[in-house]
Amino acid sequence: MKPILLNSCARAATTAEARFRIDAPIAPARATRVIALDHRAEAVVHRVAGQPWADARFFTCKSPAGNGSSSNVADLVLISSDGSESRLSEVLTGADVVVMVATENDGATAASAIGDACTLRGIMTAGLVLAGSHDAGAAVSALRPHARVIMVTYDEHDVSEVLTALRA
Repeated sequence: MKPILLNSCARAATTAEARFRIDAPIAPARATRVIALDHRAEAVVHRVAGQPWADARFFTCKSPAGNGSSSNVADLVLISSDGSESRLSEVLTGADVVVMVATENDGATAASAIGDACTLRGIMTAGLVLAGSHDAGAAVSALRPHARVIMVTYDEHDVSEVLTALRA
């Protein structure tokens, strides 16, 4: 066995060695669903949805403020970025991670339904709270029981950054 010389790394950077590099992009490993839970979050999610994504799908809750009625909140109606309606159970099929975006606690009922459905299916959940110029405590309290990871940010561009990190 030959020892590894200090100049071995320099040789790996040559044009002759570059032909062995893999230049194909890494295939996405996550089927991500991004769901806006309230009206301000909806605007952010629509802007983020306009960016190129590999396998991310974007939704808003049809009725983000849970009205406490006896409607079947366990299978929420979600509206995709193209305006079509889907049921939560359909949206979660094949999903690896669900990111819930909130700015206030209006979506607490929806977050509960989404969190419960994801737990039953073994899907990772994350919550992004956009604090902006208001106190984010209510939104964090609404998401905390239903998201395994929560991030509070003041910059809506962090939504894109998190999705990029997730390989969405």
